[in-house]
Amino acid sequence: MKSRFIFQRNSNADLPIVVGGDGCYLIDKDGKRYLDGSSGAAVSCLGHSDEYVKDEIKKQIQGLSYVHSSFFTNEPAEKLAKRLASYAPKDLNRVYLVSGGSEAMEASIKLVRQYFLEIGKPQRRHIIARRQSYHGNTLGALAAGGNQWRRSQFEPLLFETSLISPCYSWRDQKEHESEEEYGLRVANQLEVEIKRIGEDKVMAFLAEPVVGATAGALCPVQGYFSRIREICNKYGVLLVFDEVMCGMGRTGSLFACEVDGVVPDIITIAKGLGAGYQPIGAMICKDYIHDAIETGSGFFQHGHTYLAHPIAASAGNAVLDRLIDDGIAEQVNKKGMLLKEKLVSALGQHPHVGDIRGRGLFIGLEFVNDRTSKNPFDPSLNISQKIKKNSLLEGLLCYPGQGTIDGKKGDHILIAPPFIITETEMDLLVDRLKLGIQKSF
Repeated sequence: MKSRFIFQRNSNADLPIVVGGDGCYLIDKDGKRYLDGSSGAAVSCLGHSDEYVKDEIKKQIQGLSYVHSSFFTNEPAEKLAKRLASYAPKDLNRVYLVSGGSEAMEASIKLVRQYFLEIGKPQRRHIIARRQSYHGNTLGALAAGGNQWRRSQFEPLLFETSLISPCYSWRDQKEHESEEEYGLRVANQLEVEIKRIGEDKVMAFLAEPVVGATAGALCPVQGYFSRIREICNKYGVLLVFDEVMCGMGRTGSLFACEVDGVVPDIITIAKGLGAGYQPIGAMICKDYIHDAIETGSGFFQHGHTYLAHPIAASAGNAVLDRLIDDGIAEQVNKKGMLLKEKLVSALGQHPHVGDIRGRGLFIGLEFVNDRTSKNPFDPSLNISQKIKKNSLLEGLLCYPGQGTIDGKKGDHILIAPPFIITETEMDLLVDRLKLGIQKSF
């Protein structure tokens, strides 16, 4: 339905109206059922009808619905912060609760800057990130990201960010290189860039442990992030991991960085933390960063109206009950391997499917015009959008991405279903996706 009053993302979109959800399915007003193969944007990890989470939200509404965080704290927020600190990697103990991923990244950027002011190093003001990274759509988060399509028209408003290569072995690893050699080569670009800018001028390096929306579940090679951590330590640069899309169990561990065995100084989460039932995110930092402010000015000069919202925090606690206490997150690796096997079996030899990659229930399919050369399609063909549209007609949601290679060229889709998906539903997902792809070429 083309809305007359809602300002939609795409003014020409004619979207179905959804009226309900049932497990992994969404249901429109005509009764058509859509298998949610991407959890929206990797959000609805528990599906669309989790009665436990809904009941916990209802209970909280009957009590405290809102309080401003400059006047009071509240029990759901305190509980959620304590739990996240207990689950997070070592020394990540200070939790700042926000409303979503872009807010979490904005908070991290401002915290990094204030930290260096508090410790008497105001010259540290530069951020380094990676090409094809995505860290949010508010101006600060957008400026910190490396996706040229999202940045281009807003460039005059954005602060300067240095960009180095992503870890993209499928395209960039040379024939004579081992994975380890390739990982070290691209990681060492960080050191080169720090020296170029000035060893005492860089404040942070930002990265997604597994790149989501802009590169299609792009995973690092072993040892890459260990070298990144070494470089950050050497030059006093803070390491910030953006786990907004890849965290909260999506890639097989509650925090995605656990797979690589690397602990950042700051980590951001959102999406799966609320599982779509409430908008919530968090920035979690190491004690020493918080302590620099506590023993310095004593005031983090940042804030939003809905910080530590009690209903949102209650939903976050309920989601963690389901993911951790009920063992749902433990199933992700096994289910992810099975789904990937099914996708490879059905589509691995398709003439236009170049790569099938990912971790857990976070799987990307990159499409190419030619498998041998890996040449992409002309961007004007809008291949990923066609696959999204044709898959939707088949009753399947998948998450499209264009500009996979450089912000302009390259197409991929993300498959990231709810963690509760069954094997029967996986088979249906693969069948519908295969039809959607066939109709797009």
